[in-house]
Amino acid sequence: MTKIRHTPVAPTHIQWLAPRAAIDAHRHDDHQIIYAARGVLAITTDAGSWIAPATRAIWVPAGTVHAHVAHGELELHLVGLPATDNPLNLGEPTVLTVGPLLRELILAYTRTPHDDSPERGRLRAVLLDQLRASPQQPVHLPTPTDPRLQALCEILRADPGDSRTLAALGKQIGASDRTLARLCKTDLGVTFTQWRTQLRLYRALVLLAENTPVTTVAHACGWSSASTFIDVFRRTFGHTPGTHRHR
Repeated sequence: MTKIRHTPVAPTHIQWLAPRAAIDAHRHDDHQIIYAARGVLAITTDAGSWIAPATRAIWVPAGTVHAHVAHGELELHLVGLPATDNPLNLGEPTVLTVGPLLRELILAYTRTPHDDSPERGRLRAVLLDQLRASPQQPVHLPTPTDPRLQALCEILRADPGDSRTLAALGKQIGASDRTLARLCKTDLGVTFTQWRTQLRLYRALVLLAENTPVTTVAHACGWSSASTFIDVFRRTFGHTPGTHRHR
């Protein structure tokens, strides 16, 4: 990333972004909770990409250089927290589950007057309590550093529906499937199958935000049938792709 902006204070406010709009690379001296009440939010750092629909929020630790991209019309709710206040004790971006109560707390906290009133202090305390109890979700696409793995990942990013085996893909880039499988574990921290599934879910969220039909999304992302896609999506996000459109 180049031309990194430094905005010391992470803002607490609401921001609307048009589809495909972006916020360039920047960093804060504060922690930040980023929640898209509408649309799908993607955050990219040097370590990879995180994506969150309206049932997820992204925790961005203080000092993390990150950029945003909107998929669909994005209603963005940003909550800044001092670097000394880390309720999650997390040092890297993390996707968190947003249940109904946490959602309403984030919406209320970003809409209410930004003052030092006792009421706002109590709202903030409950918000932090709910964050501590929020389950973490592995919706993360790590960025490879090995050139062979970079080549593999670029092939699949260009076409997530490519269903070739690791051995067949390895022939194209000149590496054995055993080598690539080992690199996935050491460089990405996941298996090849896990990484490809995350990539497909990532692309599926983007396509759904663009109002692409569920069956079209399933085939474009490499699932053999819409029912298989729906099952994987439900197990990952807790609701079906069809329900997702209304969240």
